[in-house]
Order: sequence, then structure tokens, then C-alpha cells
Amino acid sequence: MSWFIEALKKYAVFSGRSRRKEYWMYALFVGIIYLVLAIIAAASKTPALFILLGIFYLGILLPSLAVSVRRLHDTGRSGWWLLIGLVPAVGGIVLLVFTCLDSQPGANQYGPNPKEAPVAYAG
Repeated sequence: MSWFIEALKKYAVFSGRSRRKEYWMYALFVGIIYLVLAIIAAASKTPALFILLGIFYLGILLPSLAVSVRRLHDTGRSGWWLLIGLVPAVGGIVLLVFTCLDSQPGANQYGPNPKEAPVAYAG
């Protein structure tokens, strides 16, 4: 849950890098919340719950884009690679592979590796 909250705190931060764990925990919690809301809305057939589902989707859109861009940065790719998801069939598979790849070791043009512990200053 802390990874989900951490991603929400950086809801509009498109710079930097996000670990695989942060990205996939965020995706897991968003999926669970969306699924629960969708089941409740479908079971009750209440229009207000379908509106709530739409509001949740719109509210989670910007943080989802931000964490996806940071995840691509972690693999050494530009956030513009997110647009490959618009290519039918192949685009989604390519994005899945990119998000499953390990972090690029060391610092890259998008910042330091979030997996590596920061060096403590001993002076």
C-alpha cells in the first residue's frame, strides 16, 4: 500500500525514475479498486456508481501516466515511448515488456537509480 501512496504523492511528477515494484504495486491497487467499484456498480445498476467509476478513472489518469513515464525513464527510455501503446496489439505488448525490464544500472539521464541506496555523507 505504501508504494501506491508514494505514487499518488508524486501524481504529476514526470521526471525521475520509478522502480518496478512501485509501478506494479500501483497498478495492482488501481486494478483492485477499479474492479471492486465496477462489480459494485454492475451489481447495483445505480447510475451514480457508474459516475463514481468514471470519476475514479479520470482522477487516476494523471498519476498513472506519471508513474508510467517514470518507469520508462528507469529503463533508460523516454516517456514518449508510452505512445507506442496506441499501436494496436503490438503496442501493449511492447509496453508490457518495457515495464517488466530491470532498471538501468547506475544513474542515467533521468536521475539516479532508485534501487541503489544513497551514499551517506561522512564529512
